[in-house]
Amino acid sequence: MNQQEEFLNAYIAAALWSTNDESTEEGGYPLDENYDETDLAEETRQSMKEDCEKFFHAHYDDIEENVSQAGHDFWLTRNGHGAGFWCHEEYWTDEVGKRLTKACEKWGEVYLYVGDGKIYE
Repeated sequence: MNQQEEFLNAYIAAALWSTNDESTEEGGYPLDENYDETDLAEETRQSMKEDCEKFFHAHYDDIEENVSQAGHDFWLTRNGHGAGFWCHEEYWTDEVGKRLTKACEKWGEVYLYVGDGKIYE
């Protein structure tokens, strides 16, 4: 697996782990309990791949040593979760964490949902 695939796989894993399926009144279960990357609708996977490729190439100099963590943090940061580039000091210096966090602002949030047995954005 190359670094770009590693980044995308970590991004997808974070998306599935941090998104609930809304199957109950309480919000349901994390998608990764009942779904995996093979359940992504083709257009969702393509959109994720395109976003990840663009971010990966634009910020490679900052993420090259921690590609997997960068994929994970890209999902968390762009979606406003309580963790991300700014708080993982073991991977990012303060300067790099702030720079990558700021870079995520232009990406906006992405919401996943389950429909027809597939996961969509």
